[in-house]
Amino acid sequence: MTQESGTARLTLPVSQRDHQQGPETAPVTLVEYGDYECPYCGEAYPIVKEIQRRLGDRLRFVFRNFPLTQSHPHAEHAAEAAEAAAVQEKFWEMHDYLFEHQQALDDAHLVQYAVALHLDKEKFEREMAEHAYANRVR
Repeated sequence: MTQESGTARLTLPVSQRDHQQGPETAPVTLVEYGDYECPYCGEAYPIVKEIQRRLGDRLRFVFRNFPLTQSHPHAEHAAEAAEAAAVQEKFWEMHDYLFEHQQALDDAHLVQYAVALHLDKEKFEREMAEHAYANRVR
């Protein structure tokens, strides 16, 4: 992050590649670098939801996957599951599911979540097996 004339700026600006909620023109942008298995990210999840509720259209929330693979063995695959869901227009639903079921992020549960969200199960399983979105989460 850099700071110019009292305004903080991200080194890597928010782009269409990012997962975003809220208007692009919102006066406040919150960018979270998150790990679905991280307990601190899990604690932040309901707080971010509350901030979104309180600020409404004054907030743009951006989530960037940042799996800490050395300490969280399921984090990268969970992030890949979110990206696979994104292709089927269900990123935020999967995002919420992963944080709300943070203690169960093994492959079998990820498939269960995909089914619960009415994703194309075969496509999801194939993309997960091929690690089709690994480059987006590293």
